[in-house]
Amino acid sequence: MKKKYTLIFLLFLISLSYKVEAQRYGSAVGIRMGNNDFSRTFGLSAQQRVFKHITLEGILQSDFNKNSTAHLLVEVHRPIISKRFNYYYGAGVSTGWEESFVKDKETKQILHTYGNSTSGVDFIAGIELTVANTVISLDYKPNFNLSGREEFVRGQVGISARMVLVKSKEQDRKRRKKARAKKRQKREPIGQKLKNTFNFNSK
Repeated sequence: MKKKYTLIFLLFLISLSYKVEAQRYGSAVGIRMGNNDFSRTFGLSAQQRVFKHITLEGILQSDFNKNSTAHLLVEVHRPIISKRFNYYYGAGVSTGWEESFVKDKETKQILHTYGNSTSGVDFIAGIELTVANTVISLDYKPNFNLSGREEFVRGQVGISARMVLVKSKEQDRKRRKKARAKKRQKREPIGQKLKNTFNFNSK
């Protein structure tokens, strides 16, 4: 009996995947909350699909105290069940002002500084679900320091909620329309081609 219900559930998920293809977003903007051992941040997240499975994400976040950072990431998105439910991974760069902790082995003290100008490299992996024109995502984003901070790696867990501004179907339709218009502009009338070929000049 359990196998029967499992089969029905799987068939339901498969049918769902065909119905929600149009729900995948092209552009989405919203809020992101991040948490690590050093701070809890609140900020903005914006995503823009640039290719079929490639998305750019920009993040601005701050704990409104000692840590404020900006991030630009390139992400690859793959459907798990459908285009509504994805997993994604990617990498990017970051910059900001952060606090730093330096351990003095001789005195066994920790020197705490803040306002340090930092730069780094980000990696990200997460899952996202699109429901009612809202993208809800959970991600893990480790940051590798290049300059300005003592700690080499800081991991961050983030939760985002973004509103879909443009659906992927609408975005693809606009791209096709633009491509057709450009193709039409490139087409040269036959009469004009003959004139250009034989150097006929109309007076």
